[in-house]
Amino acid sequence: MTVNRRQMLALLASATATRTGAQGFAGLGTTEDGFAMPERGTMLRFPADHGPHPEFRIEWWYLTANLRGPDGTQYGAQWTLFRSAQHPGEATGWTSPQIWMGHAAVTTPDAHHFAEKFARGGVGQAGARAAPFEAWIDDWRLHGPDLQTLRAEARGEAFSYALDLTAIGPLVLHGDSGYSVKSADGQASFYYSQPAYTVTGLLDLETPIPVTGQAWLDREWSSQPLAPDQTGWDWFSLSLDSGDRLMAFRLRGARGDFLSGTWISPLGETQSLLTKTFTLTPIERSEVAGRSIPTTWRLQLPNRALDVEVAAQNPQAWMGTSVAYWEGPVTAYGSHPGQGYLEMTGY
Repeated sequence: MTVNRRQMLALLASATATRTGAQGFAGLGTTEDGFAMPERGTMLRFPADHGPHPEFRIEWWYLTANLRGPDGTQYGAQWTLFRSAQHPGEATGWTSPQIWMGHAAVTTPDAHHFAEKFARGGVGQAGARAAPFEAWIDDWRLHGPDLQTLRAEARGEAFSYALDLTAIGPLVLHGDSGYSVKSADGQASFYYSQPAYTVTGLLDLETPIPVTGQAWLDREWSSQPLAPDQTGWDWFSLSLDSGDRLMAFRLRGARGDFLSGTWISPLGETQSLLTKTFTLTPIERSEVAGRSIPTTWRLQLPNRALDVEVAAQNPQAWMGTSVAYWEGPVTAYGSHPGQGYLEMTGY
């Protein structure tokens, strides 16, 4: 049986459960009977939780990397695999309810290249397993003996990359031991990261470019992680020159913004950040793909004396995928300089 792109998009629409445009993109604030829901107090288990959770409606494996070439040019690279389920339960072959989507991108100072893939679960074209770890869709792969040592590979029409990653710190559990609340109503996901990889590898942008840098891997799964009125989010991951790291997000909704985050020390110790403990303020916007997108932000965290301006390295880093969003590398200036990634949906 052959499924073309139009048919796969229809399947994805019916599943209403991918990741990146909040309600319009994924139905992340809608309910579906029969799926498991995150429960506070659940202990995450490794390596098992590196693999898929088909009892939940949606999940993703999300890697971002800040890279530098031999001449000092800065690049960004992204590798993401999404799983969404049309209905609870599992089956083999083409009757599997699991739908997979991959996004990959490379950002340069003056260009943004991206690619997208679709697959139906159950036929081996895409999937994930915990140990040895592997997540794949066609020839795009994120794999290694475990999450400590990985290789990321992807290609599109205008780019390819092969990156080797080595973790230099522990896994980080966000929220309450991995239970990450996303709204005042209590919607939540299970969410953890490996925020500290060193990277070496090769980008190919017409010519091969050896690169080095740092990377961040997010893992998240749920069945209804947003409230019905939430329409988009702004997500930051920052690796600061001090050795500290910061994850912060703002979920935009009709009843106001919901903020959360995690401060990560150089040793991997964490402090959860709540809505009233920090601020995320857009201070400059860019016209991107016919939209007004906030591409420079001010992030203030008073109890850490942090006050930084976070600016896109390329304001035109638009992911023109089936449902579009902004995503690209950023630089932090001010009290705590550093680099990281920003993802913005629902604009």
